[in-house]
Amino acid sequence: MIATTMAVVLESRGIVQAQEASPGSPSLPSPEDVDVQEVPIPPTTEPSFPDSQPLPSLDDLLESTPETAPPQTPEGDSDVTFIIERFQIEGNTAFSDAEIQEKVLARYRGKPISFSDLLEIETEITQLYQENGYVNSGALIPPQQTEQDLLVVQVIEGSIDSSQITVNGRLSEEYIRSRLQRGTKAPFNINELQEALQLLQLNPLVERINAELSVGASRNRWQLDIDVEQADAFDPSIFANNSRTPSVGSFQRGIILRHNNFARGGEEISFAYRNTDGSNDYDFDFTVPYNSLNGTVSFGYRFIDSDIIEPPFDSLRINSQTDEYKLNIRQPIILEASANSTQELAVGLEFSRQANSTTIYNPNTQNSEPFPLSRGADENGETNVIALRFFQDWTRRTRFDVLAGRSQFSLGLDAFDATITEGQPDGNFFAWRGQLQWVRLLDTESNTTILLRSDVQLTPNDLIALEQFSVGGADSVRGYRQDSLLGDNGIIFSGEFRFPFVRWNDNQNTIAIIPFTDLGTVWSDREDADQEEDTVFSVGLGLQLNINERFNARLDWGIPLVEVDDSDRTLQEDGLYFSLEYSPF
Repeated sequence: MIATTMAVVLESRGIVQAQEASPGSPSLPSPEDVDVQEVPIPPTTEPSFPDSQPLPSLDDLLESTPETAPPQTPEGDSDVTFIIERFQIEGNTAFSDAEIQEKVLARYRGKPISFSDLLEIETEITQLYQENGYVNSGALIPPQQTEQDLLVVQVIEGSIDSSQITVNGRLSEEYIRSRLQRGTKAPFNINELQEALQLLQLNPLVERINAELSVGASRNRWQLDIDVEQADAFDPSIFANNSRTPSVGSFQRGIILRHNNFARGGEEISFAYRNTDGSNDYDFDFTVPYNSLNGTVSFGYRFIDSDIIEPPFDSLRINSQTDEYKLNIRQPIILEASANSTQELAVGLEFSRQANSTTIYNPNTQNSEPFPLSRGADENGETNVIALRFFQDWTRRTRFDVLAGRSQFSLGLDAFDATITEGQPDGNFFAWRGQLQWVRLLDTESNTTILLRSDVQLTPNDLIALEQFSVGGADSVRGYRQDSLLGDNGIIFSGEFRFPFVRWNDNQNTIAIIPFTDLGTVWSDREDADQEEDTVFSVGLGLQLNINERFNARLDWGIPLVEVDDSDRTLQEDGLYFSLEYSPF
């Protein structure tokens, strides 16, 4: 009934890897005065499209089809017929009695059947199981008396009797075993095992999986042998760009250190340091998985210390400091995979605290003193936001495209010393943020792609600067300086084509030309003269170099089609943005 051995090797190919946006943390949000919270827009780095075969289909997975042992026909004369009015099915859990009766047994009830028909009943029930992926399950009719018009059908549902897991690396075997449980539970279904293997292969901790099935103690009890090669867990990178607001220095450099298997159970710890001439940014995150469905709990802390260095405000010696704490729980509720696509839907809840304070130099006392620089700050120049954020993430990946969306509802709470000011924006608010990104491979030979993205924020409230929507900059509307426009509500649309015109080393190294267009608008409900609806629009051209997915360099030139006031002191005001990033592993 069962073939002796079958094997499958899964590699991280064939399904586009989704790119995840990382929300930034705020500094003092005013383009003229202090640093602005970074808008968490999906990244514009080029996705890696595979040019190899997709993950194996079910036919590829089953290299040799399980052979069903011929059922034993009850002894008797094959010419003898009898009538069965009732069927009693035993041992079935994958299909209900009603399903087996409807799909197989109904046509035999009340009609003359022979002993050869009993063999057909066994075969048809076995085929019903195997066609639905229960490849080591089957049915037999035990010897019995049929004078009572009752026939007993015994279903033997297969299982994985034992699993042997070998990991080449520090990753815990239990981590792999727990994520394969969905594919090894009884009764065993080869489709569910294939889905579990494909989802595990997409895990950044896994480089390669080799799975082999063989007959165990009996033909219905199999053994699963898994060999896992762990991917590099340590992922350092250094970078430089001119994406920060010019008020604190647009040229930014930094380092990111990340380890995604800190204690052998998939724990991720990361530290990032970013520096400009006027700011220092420290960012720490720690994430722990808490179940086999990739549910995670994470804690983060970020501290930004900024000085205004842009004339004419540099003489005021304005300083802004921002602390942010956040506790986050995220749980995927849909995890699906097939030979050509995967899908994930996750929900999460985040509790965050942001505290910002500003000081200004007093020449009379020769000391820095608190000053309420932005609307909503208290008399000590402090702004505290306590927020509860409910978010939903959805991602669908195929061989040719990625579609990712994120929705977030933010509720500002009047608790834990949150800033509450009468008649001004404060920490009591409600806002919705929605983001959508689509990346499509248009031509597999040239790796030409299209990227479309949008970002929307809507609120009925007056928002403090820490929560406002900003437009302008390398990750927003190119052609304008970072955070050119601020508003309570806002929309951004962006689109670009990527044409790799030079490729070498088996497409591992590319140079691409990237025409793009960006559109953004902000508005606020209050009637301040400086908060009227503003819209910016640009077109431009980019050039990107990618070497072996380790070094990435990009230069964008945006041409503004709507003029706005700016100081024209940096490359940003000329529409030029550059970024360099190097990852040694």
